[in-house]
Amino acid sequence: MKTGLKLGVAIGALALAATAGQVDARTALTVYTALENDQLGPFKAAIEEAVPDVEVVWVRDSTGVITARFLAEADNPQADIVLGLAVSSLMMFDEAGLLASYAPAGADELKPQFADRRDEPTWLGMDAYVGVICYNTAMGEAMGLETPTSWADLLAPEFEGQIVMPHPASSGTGYLTVAAWLQLMGEDDGWDFMDGLHQNIAGYLHSGSAPCVQAARGERLVGIALDMRGVQEQAMGAPLEVVIPSEGVGWEMEAAAIVEGTDHMDLAQQVMDWAASREANDLYQETYAIVAHPDADNYPDGYPAGVEEALIDNDFGWMAANRDRVLEEWASRYEAKAAPRD
Repeated sequence: MKTGLKLGVAIGALALAATAGQVDARTALTVYTALENDQLGPFKAAIEEAVPDVEVVWVRDSTGVITARFLAEADNPQADIVLGLAVSSLMMFDEAGLLASYAPAGADELKPQFADRRDEPTWLGMDAYVGVICYNTAMGEAMGLETPTSWADLLAPEFEGQIVMPHPASSGTGYLTVAAWLQLMGEDDGWDFMDGLHQNIAGYLHSGSAPCVQAARGERLVGIALDMRGVQEQAMGAPLEVVIPSEGVGWEMEAAAIVEGTDHMDLAQQVMDWAASREANDLYQETYAIVAHPDADNYPDGYPAGVEEALIDNDFGWMAANRDRVLEEWASRYEAKAAPRD
């Protein structure tokens, strides 16, 4: 019995050692991301299952913070891959020569706007997120107000102190919304609109989701925020209406790219192949209604009708090229109402 027990223990130890050896044999890939925290675990598991030689090591923050960090590290990049970051940020990186060229397998099957169609592509679209109005109907009814149907409606004096929106320097949703206003209205009229809106703003929050959460809780009447957050809060019972303004809505793509100079190019390319796959798109659609693969869109219950038709003809190149200038101008006008950072 003792001999058998010792033999069993020895075999178990060898198995554990072999497993540990397999884990140790994996290559750590540093992945910069702005994915939501609750997405990190499922994404890591899916990538590591598809590319068993890889161990994903996340570096996660908001879009603005990750973008600034990546650019600050331009002379000594610390990431191997960027995944789940605004494509306008990736275009800035590309312009600076910081991304490697690679055409992932399956990219030609994606919707045209979700793939870099140049001869030497550097980025791959994953999914789209949209800036919408989250409106607390219970509060509005109590205040005797009608639900807004346009961006212009938010300038009414009844909304003074009742609106929150994401800070565009720290939130991708905030920047896409500001960029959409400037593209839709033209720069002069766009800044005039934001001057008027500023009078009704209670605070600029450092998250694309937080404004909708505050509206859902009744802390504010209106939150300009991420589309899917509004649908999620509505599904949990919040007295919330997700409004698609009549003028049109701004949007961004989350995208992926390989960092120029990575020591793990082959593995990084395999991860990019996964990112273009139907399996990956099925994962994206658990969080986003609009994804890159034409057969993987999944509109959840309560998702507002007509969103794709309302998307503006977004010039991502303009968003990338003008980001610093727009944010500097925005800060000079409105930074006084920025919420404290956590």
